[in-house]
Amino acid sequence: MDAQSKINPLYLNQAYMTFLFPFSFREKERGNLAEHLRKNHFTFFSLDQKDLENEYYGDNIKVQHEELDQYFLPFLEHKLFPLRTDQQGFLRFSKKVNETFALEVNDTNFSFLVNSIDIMICPFGIGLITIRTEMDQEQEKLDELLDFMNHFRVLEPKLDEEKGAIIHKGDRQFHTTNEFVFGYLCPSVKSFIVHDEKRAGYFGSLPFFEDERMLSSGFFIANGEDPISNDQLFRMGQLDGKNPEGRPFMSSTNQEYIDRYVQNHVHDRWAPDSYTVTSDHAQITVSLKSPQQLDRPISQFMGTHHYNLMLHYFYKIMLLRMSFEYSQVQWEQDEDYVEELIELISKFSSRYYFGEVSARTEGKELTHTYREIFHLDTLYEEVKQTLNELYRAQENQANKRHNMLLFMLTVFTVVSGIYGMNLVIEDWKGTTDWSKVPGYSFFEWISLITALAGISLSIILLATSGGKGLWKKFRKWKRDQY
Repeated sequence: MDAQSKINPLYLNQAYMTFLFPFSFREKERGNLAEHLRKNHFTFFSLDQKDLENEYYGDNIKVQHEELDQYFLPFLEHKLFPLRTDQQGFLRFSKKVNETFALEVNDTNFSFLVNSIDIMICPFGIGLITIRTEMDQEQEKLDELLDFMNHFRVLEPKLDEEKGAIIHKGDRQFHTTNEFVFGYLCPSVKSFIVHDEKRAGYFGSLPFFEDERMLSSGFFIANGEDPISNDQLFRMGQLDGKNPEGRPFMSSTNQEYIDRYVQNHVHDRWAPDSYTVTSDHAQITVSLKSPQQLDRPISQFMGTHHYNLMLHYFYKIMLLRMSFEYSQVQWEQDEDYVEELIELISKFSSRYYFGEVSARTEGKELTHTYREIFHLDTLYEEVKQTLNELYRAQENQANKRHNMLLFMLTVFTVVSGIYGMNLVIEDWKGTTDWSKVPGYSFFEWISLITALAGISLSIILLATSGGKGLWKKFRKWKRDQY
């Protein structure tokens, strides 16, 4: 739908946008990454540092640490906000940027301010870069803002409608967001990212990364002159900005479909003044209230709601990762890998994956929305089924080994029984004369072969068991788990 007359305009006085950029690193490098970030002017974030409450979020925006402390349930709180970098959980390192940039696309320029960036070192070798931006104009159309978000979130454009965006900083130009992030905002992180040589570019870091785009979130403050319509909420959820010709765009012409979408994706607890729309790739809150009335909602957007969204995004990435790793299993060769995958699923489920994360009513409502929109329950059921399949396959392989060992022991037992449990030949007493072996009788040959096979089998079993134990320890050290 490209006709201007069919799309209701909306003017925004201010907008805050956050982008989540996932990457993968080696878990054994966790401590080195934390130390490297400190040396590159990143500050470790903890709730007891009250001077950081208004440091990273923009002018006159304060995120109260007490509210972060009380928002999440106790069993999750200490994992989200560890006090030291040597503790397990989510380690956040923040850096203030406060620089203005411009994104040029389709012959238009959108000026934006990058307030700060976070590097979140998550469990199991997953990292999240958070880029906090805000609109740097007095007033903008919704079309311009959505067009900016839609292009900025694309890490490496591949489709024709995604190409052509350039980020400017003075004389410098960045032709992709990936280049902008690793070439300017946080170049020091690039050396820690895991790359798969079989896959080109950044995405070898997360081959299971869905859609190859950042997850976006925003808080829009409208001018309050017009009510918020369903088509505007739909466009926010889909990030429908402009088409390649530069005209306002909406990716549906069916009003019934749009109404159903809004019904399923919009949290309207504070309607008609404020709405929150959540989709697979964006969550946007839009409000008609004045900025003076929105101090607390904006603070929640930057604080509690951001952490809630980030946590469930981490859930989604981990569930996709485990499904992906299960698809890569080669049952004939990856017995140890299967055991480690079982351990990974078990640790994730028991330590971090919780159905309830907040004691607040609104937090529970948002949690329900995330689980539904991100399809977390479906993904988790698949992972549980994967775990059952892994246990079953492991049990079958163990049964095969036990049956084979039992078969060999039975053979030796039967042979020994035939000989009255005595396989010793007179020639073996004292110094063995091997020159007499060719003259052995048929039954003496059976005794010799059985004795040598039994001794060899015992040595092989001991060597295999010991070697397997050492190999498992080596793999556990090498694998990105704890």
